[in-house]
Amino acid sequence: MIKALREWARGHTDRARYSPVGIAFHWVMAFLILFQLGWGWTMSRLPVGADKLYFYQVHSAAGLVVILLAIGRFWWRLAVPGPINDADKQGWQTTVSVAIHWVFYATFFLLPISGWIMWSALAEPGPLYLAGVIPWPSFPLGDMPLTLRWRIMDVAEDVHLVTVFALFLVIPLHVGAALKHHFWDRHDVLRGMLPEIPDEEDPQGDRTHKHREPQPQAG
Repeated sequence: MIKALREWARGHTDRARYSPVGIAFHWVMAFLILFQLGWGWTMSRLPVGADKLYFYQVHSAAGLVVILLAIGRFWWRLAVPGPINDADKQGWQTTVSVAIHWVFYATFFLLPISGWIMWSALAEPGPLYLAGVIPWPSFPLGDMPLTLRWRIMDVAEDVHLVTVFALFLVIPLHVGAALKHHFWDRHDVLRGMLPEIPDEEDPQGDRTHKHREPQPQAG
């Protein structure tokens, strides 16, 4: 099965493009992470009450989706390597890019898991639901002394906060590097993560993919 997936993906990676599955993982997770950051910031500013509890529930439901997507994306990256593009040939810049990607993967797991622990450590936190629909178990912390649970929650909250700050650092670096490679260096990095671009709009000037045929006009 993995061999067949790799053969299918090579039709894209041989043209310095990511596979449609890799592209879907990237953009869906990017949307979810940005949503979680904005939702979490809004949630932190709400007073204690029903609205704040609702925001916690939505935040936790989306966070559990991030865990599953992170596992799927990590497995896909191991099973189906991405393309070798222009940015992979830039020496120290490639080393920095790889390091940033590992930071992203760490945040994909640390953020939702620390939030999961925080929820589980609360006294009578209520049920967890994946995407707000599918029941999800809590960590077995309910029988621990309350003081120990609060310590665990405090550590998990610190990890959560540090990981959020890490995202606020690496997201601008990642976006800025992608735009630099695309518009300044004329590399194929961003193009490989987007739908096919017509040749006349391609900053790389690549002629290996097929031109779009003109569409006949009605009337």
